[in-house]
Amino acid sequence: MAQFEARNGLAGLRVLLGVSGGIAAYKACELVRRLRDAGAEVRVVLTENAARFVTPLTFQALSGQPVRSGLWDEAAEAAMGHLELAHWAQRIVIAPASADLVARLAHGFADDLLSTLCLASDAPLAIAPAMNLRMWAHAATQANVATLRGRGAVFLGPGEGRMAEPESGLGRLLEPHEIIAELGALHGPKALTGKRVLVSAGPTYEDIDPVRFIGNRSSGRMGFAVAQAAMEQGARVELVAGPVHLPTPAGVARVDVRSARDMREAVLARAPHSDIYVGAAAVGDFRPHEVAAHKLKKTGGALTLSLNENPDILAAVAALKPRPYVVGFAAETQNIEGYARAKLERKKLDLIAANKVGEGEGFDACQNEILLISRDGAERLARADKLALARQLVARIAEKYANRESEIGSGKASVRKRLPARASGRTRARAK
Repeated sequence: MAQFEARNGLAGLRVLLGVSGGIAAYKACELVRRLRDAGAEVRVVLTENAARFVTPLTFQALSGQPVRSGLWDEAAEAAMGHLELAHWAQRIVIAPASADLVARLAHGFADDLLSTLCLASDAPLAIAPAMNLRMWAHAATQANVATLRGRGAVFLGPGEGRMAEPESGLGRLLEPHEIIAELGALHGPKALTGKRVLVSAGPTYEDIDPVRFIGNRSSGRMGFAVAQAAMEQGARVELVAGPVHLPTPAGVARVDVRSARDMREAVLARAPHSDIYVGAAAVGDFRPHEVAAHKLKKTGGALTLSLNENPDILAAVAALKPRPYVVGFAAETQNIEGYARAKLERKKLDLIAANKVGEGEGFDACQNEILLISRDGAERLARADKLALARQLVARIAEKYANRESEIGSGKASVRKRLPARASGRTRARAK
């Protein structure tokens, strides 16, 4: 099914595949074959280091097209061949993308053919990274990834698993069939075209005094990923963000808030005009009863704070009439399914995404896994990079939302079919 959908999205697409240096370059051979099986036309550009792992002749045989690897190809560059390739491409895919290439793209380098093409082309960019797990987790790499995402680049993975060295972790190149599936989702029919999606993300901060606050460790990454995934599926997306330091996904409208009451006001102002609301924010449950006008000083003893309960945003949205399709999140440390299902019922949600927090999971982590619970059952979305996971989640939300709308539409159609008969009966009664 995934391959069928991918073919629908990729048939006829002109894909420029960039391959950078790394042992994972061998997987790009299979990727070329699968892209062509999906109906795409493929041209390959190798970096100098990639050609040390797989020869240009291999890619030429698989793609059926000449392979380029340098800016100093006199025959090709006599006609400005790099610009011709840049204009030809409808999608640039880099797989694998090394840490070095990601850094050079983030900083706008154009010192080889592949980086030059990325600057010279208007084609959307998809990057499938592959590197050592510590290189991927390094703050410099994550900053470069954030920069590229802020410019609209899509990251496919990385995945988690065994690497060439005797280690296992996050940084592995996605398998070719996984890359094809994600590209197919990007280029296939958009499941949320014309829909308005509202997402809340990040923590809320409740002030104690002018310099201190009560907050939590939510990074906002999952909510921002959901906003991006919904936008990729054609939705018009509004993102209500707590205090986080994340770039706004391209094409998403963002409003920044600080406290739970600020977030409630922003969400409720937009929810009545939204088709779907995804409450991914980690909203603080309590706030200080009073905010001190000046910085509190140490007194040598304990400080007692009186706390008031914050309003429940999810429940308030679910109580609207009419209301959007409401998706909640539940971050738990134990009894995940039990607590999440109770929250689903108590707040009258349509769907809830439950995940475990603590011990490197959930908050601040680059990857996550989700137990997706509805009244019909539960489904586990396997551990993945948060954006890849968000794409899976948004696909499920779109499917369930469409099913609900279909059921509602069928109910209305049945009522309309009955109305003429009742109306004609009343007309006959008046005629007598």
